[in-house]
Amino acid sequence: MLSKPLFGLDRSAKKAARKGVDALPDGLWTKCPGCSEILFNKELEKSLKVCGKCGYHYRLGAEARIAVTVDEGTFVETFSDIRPANPLLFPDYDSKLLKGRTTSGLNEAIVTGIAEIMGYKISIGVADFGFMGGSMGGVVGEKIVRSMELAIEQHIPSILFTTSGGARMQEGILSLMQMAKTTAACRKLAQAGLPYIVVMTDPTTAGVHAS
Repeated sequence: MLSKPLFGLDRSAKKAARKGVDALPDGLWTKCPGCSEILFNKELEKSLKVCGKCGYHYRLGAEARIAVTVDEGTFVETFSDIRPANPLLFPDYDSKLLKGRTTSGLNEAIVTGIAEIMGYKISIGVADFGFMGGSMGGVVGEKIVRSMELAIEQHIPSILFTTSGGARMQEGILSLMQMAKTTAACRKLAQAGLPYIVVMTDPTTAGVHAS
């Protein structure tokens, strides 16, 4: 982390930087929401998106989270072919799904896969807040359950990174049913004597905690 983030800038540039990161060249600097420090983006990436001055943790998308968690080159995505639908014909839901895919680059609000951590094989699921707030619909629940069943099949630990506000309202009762599905799958993991580790990231609220 740079100890003098404004070093090398002329006086006018320093003055502009103090007014906010918008005055600086796009893509080079980020203003920390925690302490207002001006951070060099390349250094921020090296520190895994943690401010070196105040310790503020930036939110990570699924791809970035996986990259900093598992051993390099070991991640293999699973169940990527499962796509969300609009079973209740909820108004504008299709357009919201399209927006979620566009903004997050994902097909749904969770990415699942098989990977290794320090050489140990694991089944992993990582939610992404960028896709409709990481909300749980039928596909999210199904991918979580299948990921846990795969862990049982291969007798490996299951790790889940959560970030969400709860059930997806556009799928109504079908979304709420995912709580029962995932709970049953968790029970199967316990019966198989396999570790189930939940990492609650920002933001994880009570709805997801309960699920």
